Amino acid sequence: MGRLGLVIVLLAWCGAAPSHAQGADPAGTWLTQAGDARVRVSKCGGGICGAVTWLREPTDPATGQPQRDSKNPNPALAKRPIVGLVLFQNMQPSGTARWSGTIYNADDGQTYASNIAMTGPDTLRVEGCLGALCGAEVWTRSR
Repeated sequence: MGRLGLVIVLLAWCGAAPSHAQGADPAGTWLTQAGDARVRVSKCGGGICGAVTWLREPTDPATGQPQRDSKNPNPALAKRPIVGLVLFQNMQPSGTARWSGTIYNADDGQTYASNIAMTGPDTLRVEGCLGALCGAEVWTRSR
């Protein structure tokens, strides 16, 4: 996902979160695998939500303006700033320390099926899928 750090690579889901993640709480701020964005995860609607709170490069070098959701196919949404953009919302529990729903990829303006799993107290596996093809990365808790 480039500047948001969610790169869709062809990987298979590795299964449920390890048992040490039982009861884990994903609430907090997470640094993407590439280190180019921070996402604030919070509880919402019986599930979890995640919104961008920080970008390594918050300004678009071409325009000098804040990075925008320019790849969104909806012209009205394409003007939204990336900082503050909700990537996933109301993801529902789907197992021990695991949630399922959809995730938005601002790099291509598409929404994908998604699974998020705590794999340790400070690691969050974030997966996006297009059909049977899934890509994942590991985010680390930002202190």
